Amino acid sequence: MTSVIIDNNLGRHPIGCPHSSIPPGEIRRQLCRYSEIYQGALPPKRNTETFQDLFISKTLSSTKHTESEHIRCTIFDQQGSMVQHGKEIRKSEFMKQHNLVPRDFRKLSRHQQGLATNVTGINLDIVPSIVARQDSILLNILNIRAMIKHDMVVVFDSTNGASSQRQESYSHSTFLKEMDERLSGNDSLPYEFRALEAILISAISNLTIEMKVHQTVLSHILSGLDDSIERYKLRYLLIQSKKTAQFQRKAILIRDLLEDLLERDDELNDLYLTNKGQGQPRQGSNHAEIEMLLESYYKTADEIVQTMENLKSQIKTTEEIINIVLDSNRNELMLLGLKFSTGLLSMGIALYISALYGMNLENFIEESNGGFEVVVVVSVISLAVLLRFGVKQLRKLEKITMDRAPHERSKKLH
Repeated sequence: MTSVIIDNNLGRHPIGCPHSSIPPGEIRRQLCRYSEIYQGALPPKRNTETFQDLFISKTLSSTKHTESEHIRCTIFDQQGSMVQHGKEIRKSEFMKQHNLVPRDFRKLSRHQQGLATNVTGINLDIVPSIVARQDSILLNILNIRAMIKHDMVVVFDSTNGASSQRQESYSHSTFLKEMDERLSGNDSLPYEFRALEAILISAISNLTIEMKVHQTVLSHILSGLDDSIERYKLRYLLIQSKKTAQFQRKAILIRDLLEDLLERDDELNDLYLTNKGQGQPRQGSNHAEIEMLLESYYKTADEIVQTMENLKSQIKTTEEIINIVLDSNRNELMLLGLKFSTGLLSMGIALYISALYGMNLENFIEESNGGFEVVVVVSVISLAVLLRFGVKQLRKLEKITMDRAPHERSKKLH
């Protein structure tokens, strides 16, 4: 058993020793004093929080993948020629060379490591951005990550693996070819604007192609639902509706990005990298070149958003029609069940009268010659009266339901 030594006026005695003669109150006071001394020896709260932050940062840095220490990129020079293709560069050296900070590579790192996907594999990193730095522009639009300077363009490649590279190889190679042609052309626009235009052309073209795919698929699904409403068609409509909503969010984000950029003069001034390279930063509110460039692609993005709005309205209209048809079928089935119930009730009255006549009890009807005929006539008349009453009530109920439906819809609209 471990003993704790208490230093008091009576001497040094171990707690827990059977020969200890220290009073209990003195023991408590000594324990409180030693606990205060021990707490004072601990680092203050601020130092503890600093240590925790340092520990978390070290833990996170130790769990990073080795791939995140390097970036793979394609570089174009001032003449538009591709000087490096798919070359891996240390991230620290790249940031030091181009005056960047680690936070500029957050989205790039998530894109390269494939961390921006959920369990179903849907890409969640769809928020675009155009950020101006001291002497560069960082872009993140759809699957394009690039850095533009006044004399070079760096396009960052993805390192998700061979399968994803094969899927993006065609679109990426087409984009690099367009970038080469745009930069090497004899255009009056500054170098950085030509690079920006090449990126916007690729992004808007991808959006347009994807929009046409959604239009074609939805037109086939909706035309099939016009012929017949089946379960598998409704499932396809639900899946396509989710894909359409996700694509619409992506298009809206790009449109809002361009709109927000057009409304800020300071950010438009920062996009003139050639003037910065010449030591004459752009000032004022005259941005005719960049405004015309951005407005053209803003209008195209807005048209895509409006087209997707029309597709969503068509989907909503189709869903409402399907719900009306299903409600009508359900009401018809309910009315059919009520009709059968009314007929069975009417037959029950006739059977009840017949059962009374057939009981083994003496009555005056059996002694009469026309007793059987009387029972049959009474049973048929009772059946007919009850059946007519039931049908009349059903028609009245159906009429009341049809009269109430327009009023309920008008109340919902108001």
